[in-house]
Amino acid sequence: MRPQDVLTLRPQGLYCPAADFYIDPTRGVERAVVTHGHSDHCARGHQAMLATAPTGAIARARHGKGAYDTFQAAELGAAIQMGDAQIRFMPAGHVLGSAQITIETGGTRVVISGDYKRATDPTCTAFEPVICDLFVTEATFGLPVYRHPPLRGELQKLFASLETFPNRAHVVGVYSLGKAQRIMGELLACGYDRPVYLHHSLIPMTQIYQNFDVPLIPWEPAADMPTEALRGQIVLAPPSAVQEPWARFLPEPLAVGASGWMQVRGRAQSRQVELPLIVSDHCDWDALCQTVHQVQAETIWVTHGAEDALVHWCQGQGLDAAPLRIAGRGVAQ
Repeated sequence: MRPQDVLTLRPQGLYCPAADFYIDPTRGVERAVVTHGHSDHCARGHQAMLATAPTGAIARARHGKGAYDTFQAAELGAAIQMGDAQIRFMPAGHVLGSAQITIETGGTRVVISGDYKRATDPTCTAFEPVICDLFVTEATFGLPVYRHPPLRGELQKLFASLETFPNRAHVVGVYSLGKAQRIMGELLACGYDRPVYLHHSLIPMTQIYQNFDVPLIPWEPAADMPTEALRGQIVLAPPSAVQEPWARFLPEPLAVGASGWMQVRGRAQSRQVELPLIVSDHCDWDALCQTVHQVQAETIWVTHGAEDALVHWCQGQGLDAAPLRIAGRGVAQ
């Protein structure tokens, strides 16, 4: 069976005819298989949803307990028969519960990677390459300019700034799902000996990580602390929070950006970031190319980001590559 017969593109998103389900549809559908809990992949309104248990918990927290008529939890690596196809959820290394979706039918294997990263992360299961015939890959940072350094080195910049500016609260801009908890996990792993303080919007996702026994550094709600107690402390907050009224009670806040986009100086300046840290939950260019080699697929479909550059590189490797140009994908971390 040809890969394009296993997986087709419809207005709602990628569709598997052999089992009658969509993967990460951008709107509510009858049956959805979801790679992870970020809103640009996990829409509300599906009649039935299949995802990992952590992704289900994240979806319920964001969309409400009644957002889906039926939810089925999938275990990583376990085979599930759906119609004429067998599917498996394989680790994607992106955030808690994130998975690649493998579909096997008619002697053909297709892998939809969702969002993924190859860098180490103590808060989620590491990405596992799966040999396949068709590989659907993101390309958020799909340009050769994007090469992300190890996270530990970026945290050393943060520690140095805390020593240099001990009277300033260091407000690290992070997304509520994945980035915040990765920073918390890495701080714990590298022996940081103080708690961190969280903006209220980060608490629900952090509690879900703890419910799934993910080790995180101790934390307290920032709003519960006296202003003076936050001098020289790490405060995690949404990227825009340092420009919002919420930040007025912080002592001399120093804006820290934690994103793969911080490699571009103009991005940091436009966001009024004083200390840019290159921290991404996506693959950089080298990791994307490495993964394409490892999965050994002859057909590559590219989505979500710098599609054309990665397609061009794949074609230069002799692969059948094309951009998907799926609408409805959000700005990545």
